[in-house]
Amino acid sequence: MKRNTIISILVFVLVIAFCSVTLAAGHGEKQPMKKGILLVAFGSSMPEAQISFKNINKRVKTAFPGVPVRWAYTSHIIRHKLAKEGKKLDSTEMALSKMMDEGFTHVAIQSLHTIAGEEYHGLVQSAHAFGQMSGGFERILVGYPLLGKEDDLVKVTDVIIKNIPKDRKKKDAVVLMGHGTHHPGNAFYAAMMYHFQQKDPNIFVGTVEGAPTIDDIKAMLLKKKIKKAYLMPFMSVAGDHARNDMAGDEDDSWKVILKKAGIKCVPVLKGTAEYDEIVDIWVAHLKTVLAHF
Repeated sequence: MKRNTIISILVFVLVIAFCSVTLAAGHGEKQPMKKGILLVAFGSSMPEAQISFKNINKRVKTAFPGVPVRWAYTSHIIRHKLAKEGKKLDSTEMALSKMMDEGFTHVAIQSLHTIAGEEYHGLVQSAHAFGQMSGGFERILVGYPLLGKEDDLVKVTDVIIKNIPKDRKKKDAVVLMGHGTHHPGNAFYAAMMYHFQQKDPNIFVGTVEGAPTIDDIKAMLLKKKIKKAYLMPFMSVAGDHARNDMAGDEDDSWKVILKKAGIKCVPVLKGTAEYDEIVDIWVAHLKTVLAHF
């Protein structure tokens, strides 16, 4: 895909998102301002993934002392699974309902998604609905996901390259696994690969549920006669996808698929939210939102 085409798609997606994220509702008597932050992630039921969420929580609270922080998971399946284990996680709608009952007047919702895909736009729609409720929030805004602007792609490229294992040689590939989606926002993954390959032609970005696929990536690696690849999650957490779809021992895992093609694989089980400089991009988006209150 040509760079101009990719950028055009991204601009279209982000214009739609930007037009949707500024929401306001001023109903009834004006109350004293009470600001709150709602961090919204897809979620994960794996204990190993909690290190990413703890890091985000710590850096957000450090950046915005005194502002209450709440959490929500968008995945019903993960919330249901955690509930069976006695761990209660709110949906976006439940978290916002509770914040409304607690008297918050201004809510900054920060998406912890990687791209502006289906999950992100669903979040914007939920925020819009709450912003229109009579007697509800005076203002509710949604911050961009990780890859919200062109300079976010540049920053993410630099951070990931900086954190590639030091023993990796230039001739070795680095294959990043993104989640992927059928939403037009999937174009961000191709855009990220473009940015990576401008600095290192042996870095590739594939997806589990979108494009490029692992078969696309395998063909690229074989064409370049690459014999070794480092597999890294391009997701906030090293959860189920990273541990099973990427680094698992089943026949359909990326590690096994590439191994059968003669490519030795070295999995790196570390989510992007474990890197402080990545989390700081989300924090910067949240800062932009809070500046409007």
